[in-house]
Amino acid sequence: MNNRRRSFRSRHQKNNFRRKNISAVQKSSIVFNQNGNKSFGRNGSMNNIHNVEKMMQKFQQLAKDAQSSGDPVLAENYLQHADHYFRRFKELSEKSKETAELKLQKNEEKTNQDENNEKKLQQTAN
Repeated sequence: MNNRRRSFRSRHQKNNFRRKNISAVQKSSIVFNQNGNKSFGRNGSMNNIHNVEKMMQKFQQLAKDAQSSGDPVLAENYLQHADHYFRRFKELSEKSKETAELKLQKNEEKTNQDENNEKKLQQTAN
């Protein structure tokens, strides 16, 4: 028998070969089609209010350009896309407003608790 160490890597099992670690968030965005191919969902760009606003403006501009070039069908198509992004923008802005209000309420509650704790400490000190 040869006691020398192998200078090459042993090949893993066929189903394990070069498997990448995928986080739970990434796993949720991967959808398998019926034929077994992977189809990747959105990567979160529709949740960024700035990206949504930019896309809305882009489609509004494309609609204006199509209208000025005399293509009303294409202009309507672009306006429908812009309308979709406008609704998504409105939805995200309402969410951000709600979260800002919740943060403000939590900060107010925290300052009230801190003030109450200081009063209690002063009362116990006297």
